[in-house]
Amino acid sequence: MIPVDSIEGKVVVIAGASSGIGEATALLLAARGARVVLGARRPGPLAELAARIESAGGQVATAPTDVRVRSDVQALVDLAVERFGRLDVLVNNAGVMPVSLMDELRVDDWDAMVDVNIKGVLHGIAAALPLFRAQGSGHVVNTASTAGLRIVPTMAVYAASKAAVRSISEGLRQEAGDSLRVTLITPGMTSTAGAGATLDPAERTELQRRVAGIAMPPEAVARAIAFAVEQPADIDVGEIVIRPTAQA
Repeated sequence: MIPVDSIEGKVVVIAGASSGIGEATALLLAARGARVVLGARRPGPLAELAARIESAGGQVATAPTDVRVRSDVQALVDLAVERFGRLDVLVNNAGVMPVSLMDELRVDDWDAMVDVNIKGVLHGIAAALPLFRAQGSGHVVNTASTAGLRIVPTMAVYAASKAAVRSISEGLRQEAGDSLRVTLITPGMTSTAGAGATLDPAERTELQRRVAGIAMPPEAVARAIAFAVEQPADIDVGEIVIRPTAQA
């Protein structure tokens, strides 16, 4: 039997790390010995998370990161190399979901989902891929959503952005060769701040009601990410779909 690799000692960059799935993933991987490099737009929660990891004996570095800005993402990857000498895993987790009916014409929200959910992932790949090729190893983990698998009203643009992440991930996986791993994590309804992102009060109330009823904790998704990361170097977990059992 091929042994499972240890997460201990791996250098992991997590974009969108200050809350939700990103925060849970940072805490879990750091507890299991990874050296984590965390980026997010909000410096306060990022600093608080880093302090929690350090107080538990973990190794962590942080940088304010807006994934819409390519130079920010490049700086986050560069920080991993400066502090820890390499990069083993990039987790593209930053995302926004200001859902609404198409008739509401919230074009700024549409732009935000394209810029964060799609271009943010591409910026991460652009920053890490040359490094991974030079190292001869690396692992890209992208966060999608089951919204991209089953389209429902108010979520057309969000679903499209997550379907794009699926296409990008699969294309990269096929191009990767035998030294680069690519994993798509596709969570279902998860208890995160995104459920309150929509501006319409009625839509926000309904989404929060559904989330409160069946959503899984972000720690469940973090465990799925850890499973993919800990596999042997010659094993590529292409996709994990994880959802609450109550979700249709």
